[in-house]
Amino acid sequence: MIATAGCLTSGSAEVKLDTLHQLHSASLFNYLVKLTLGDRLLAEDILQETYLRAWRHLLRNEDADIEIFRPWLFTVARRLVVDMLRARRARPTEVMAEDLTRICVGEDRIDQVVGAHIVRDALRQLSVEHRVVLLELYFHGRSPTEVAALLDVPLGTVKSRAYYAKQALRAQLER
Repeated sequence: MIATAGCLTSGSAEVKLDTLHQLHSASLFNYLVKLTLGDRLLAEDILQETYLRAWRHLLRNEDADIEIFRPWLFTVARRLVVDMLRARRARPTEVMAEDLTRICVGEDRIDQVVGAHIVRDALRQLSVEHRVVLLELYFHGRSPTEVAALLDVPLGTVKSRAYYAKQALRAQLER
């Protein structure tokens, strides 16, 4: 394949690329393994991208001297590693889950929050005597006898207030 004016034929670029690969691939790969903190697969990917860019460069520049091409290769490889690190920082880490059924899912508590808000509003609509009895019995968990002693009223009064308070609360909640 012959390229346009000012470019090499792909044959001479391939010969130069093959020479570059023989001269520098081992040392460039070792350099990339160090830059990628031992990630050999990533180092191989970057090595391939580096040689792809070298091949394109050789196609565009027919007078490129492969004897002094080593610094260019290492610079391109280093810049590819830096670009890869920047891309990872710009994007959140991807988490892959093999089995989604094993992931612990937090309970959706919005229904409880909304329900508590509705009950709180309904309790505010009750008389003070009814509200106090319900709060003492059901929120604080006291027995009717304890509530009677706390409020200094007879036990029967606590029971009747609780009955009528529940009726009034039910009516408020049905609105």
